[in-house]
Parts: sequence; structure tokens; C-alpha cells
Amino acid sequence: MDKQKTLLFVGAHPDDETFAIGGTLARYAADGVKVYYACATRGEAGTADAESMKGFGSVGDMRWAELECAARVLGLAGTIHLGYRDSGMAGSADNLNPKSLAMATLEQVSGRIVGIIRKLKPQVVITHDPIGGYRHPDHIAVHHATLAAFNSAANGDLFPEMGTGFQPQKLYYNVFPRRLMKLAVKVMPLFGQNPHKFGRNHDIDFASMVETEFPIHARIRIDKRFTGIREEARSCYRSQLGGGPPRRGFFRFFSIFSAKQDCYMRAYPEGKGRLHERDLFSGIS
Repeated sequence: MDKQKTLLFVGAHPDDETFAIGGTLARYAADGVKVYYACATRGEAGTADAESMKGFGSVGDMRWAELECAARVLGLAGTIHLGYRDSGMAGSADNLNPKSLAMATLEQVSGRIVGIIRKLKPQVVITHDPIGGYRHPDHIAVHHATLAAFNSAANGDLFPEMGTGFQPQKLYYNVFPRRLMKLAVKVMPLFGQNPHKFGRNHDIDFASMVETEFPIHARIRIDKRFTGIREEARSCYRSQLGGGPPRRGFFRFFSIFSAKQDCYMRAYPEGKGRLHERDLFSGIS
């Protein structure tokens, strides 16, 4: 049996691998794990200023170049595009683009992920939580497709054109500690922030994110070495940094606190009781 450890993150956009779980991916890559990012879209619906677009023919080309820069910094073994277009936020015109993830069927998307799982043979798979973190429709679609793929990958009768069946051993959802987020919602107005209209385009309802609470089964500690790598990877996303959260006051404290660990819900094997993992590969045979 191949003893090489492999981790696959399936996400929606360029930067999800860095801003959400960059510390985790950098840590495992440094430990010799083959870490891959399967990204559903190229971030075409994202906004970009003229400076960021210099030398690029499209927003998608620019965002993918940023992803490749971040992947090199994090030490990823590879990045894979699932072949879809960014759907934008719910209700936007991008939802109706025939090439968008929003227009693809669950079977189609999950089949492509099955093919990646069977090719890379990861023991551990990570994806977005059931509400997509901040309720982005592409995040939610990726969650459902990854879950379906995880449950189908071992069955050779399903998607036989995608290779021989293979079953990853663990599935995790990246989640955020709700207690601190609830405090953030209360304090945001004091710093001139509307918790219902947050983010670069004021289209994220931060307050709604705390309504659904997920259990935390694994906490991956991120020491200074890997927070440094993550910050360097974040700097690759110049087009996205202009609309980031304030770097002073409460959000400075929030970012410092949350930067020390990445949190996960274990979906398979189902996390039960008081589970406190410190390694996503614990128990892997």
C-alpha cells in the first residue's frame, strides 16, 4: 500500500484555499503530505480594479494567476479547475450564465470530483460547510457535490468512466467558531460596520452566518511559521485585498485570534460526542 499521505480540498473560488484554510494546507504540505486544491471556478464574477487587471485578458485569468501564486507559496502539489464559471452571489446575472456552476447538475459536478478522488486517492477530503460559510451559492453547490462524490467514489458502478473506485477515509467541513462570530455581530456597529452588509461589495450577511452552529471536532493549530506562509499567500490576491476587513480595532483582534487555529466538523466518520482531534490524519490506516 502506498504510504504517501494525500489531502484534497474541494472549494469554489480562487482564494478559498488561502483565506479559509491556508494555515492548514501549508502545515500539511510542509509535513510532506501531497496537498491538492480542486477549484470549481476561476472567480470570474469577482471585482477587480484596473491595476490588478494589467497583463490579463479577463478577470478569470487574473484570479487563476493569483491562485497559482498562492499555491506555490502554500506548497500545494497541484491545482485543478473543475471547469465551471463563477456564479456570483444569489440573484445576480452571473447565476444564469450557461457555463456557471449554478447551471450545472449535482450529478455532473459530483462526477468530476469522483474522477479527481479516484485519480489522486486522498485519505482526507475537506470542503465547505453545508451553508457555504457565508451562504455563497457556489460554496453550497460545492459542498453538496463533494459530499455526493465522497459517497460515490468507492462504487465502481457509478461513474465507471472516471476510473477504479476508491474510498477516502475522512471528510471534513471547514467551520468557524460561532461564539466569537456572535460577539463580532454585536460589536461591528460600534466600528461603523453593518453586519448585514459586509465584505468588499457589501453583499455578505455576516449576521445570518451565526444562526447555524456546527460542531467543531478538529482544531488545527497554526503556529507563527504557517501564519507567515498564509499571509504571504494572501498577498498573492492583490485584487481581493482592497475590500478586506479593517486592520484596526475589533476586527484586528478577531483576525489575530482566529488566525491561530483552523476549525473543522468531521462529517465522515461522523463526529460524535466530545471529539477533539488535533490532526486530520489521526486514525488513518
